[in-house]
Amino acid sequence: MTFDPWILIEKGGPVAVVILVLSAVAMAVTAYKILQFLILHVGRHRPALRAVDLWLAGDHDGAYATVQSSPSPLSRVVAHAMRGLTHGGAHIAAVKEDVERVAGEELRALTRHLRMIELISQLAPLLGLFGTVIGMIQAFDKLEQSGAVVNPSALAGGIWTALLTTAIGLAVAIVFSSVSAWFEGRIEAERSLMETTLTGFFAHRITEDVAHDFDEVTTIATAGSRHAR
Repeated sequence: MTFDPWILIEKGGPVAVVILVLSAVAMAVTAYKILQFLILHVGRHRPALRAVDLWLAGDHDGAYATVQSSPSPLSRVVAHAMRGLTHGGAHIAAVKEDVERVAGEELRALTRHLRMIELISQLAPLLGLFGTVIGMIQAFDKLEQSGAVVNPSALAGGIWTALLTTAIGLAVAIVFSSVSAWFEGRIEAERSLMETTLTGFFAHRITEDVAHDFDEVTTIATAGSRHAR
């Protein structure tokens, strides 16, 4: 038998239609998220990591120029941190808090609409099971109406509904559960690298401040010791 998409609608009934509509919605959201990830260069961390290396080496202008035009979330967060340290470096705790806010906003933008894909992947097998129950009800209804003489063709409609809705629901669940897990993995990798990069970035600045204060104290103590002599 050749495959005909209309068989899914004709034999699967309303439940199959609902599952197919939900799968179309999930596919549209998936396409949108893939396009968003491509535009934002999600996973492309080289400019940001290069900028951090330049910043720690003392080339602040070159570091900021490296990430200024990059659309990736990590680059945007690093650029914001560099602006904060340049213009508000005396209040590093406030700068760090503001950078964490921006990082949270970037990650929330990446996770937006993913809940829809996850929800559809959870609903699809339940709807398939619901269609199975409906199909079995129809089959047993036909069986009851046939009396002592059972006509297998009379049961075909209910059996088709039961099998097709189950298969469609499981197929949609498998596909979009995998898609949701892939997106979540990419976002989690982005979050982990963002935290690691920012921790090292601010830790280096704090270390510099402590070293600078220590040098000042040492200089004052040395000068006082010489003056006492």
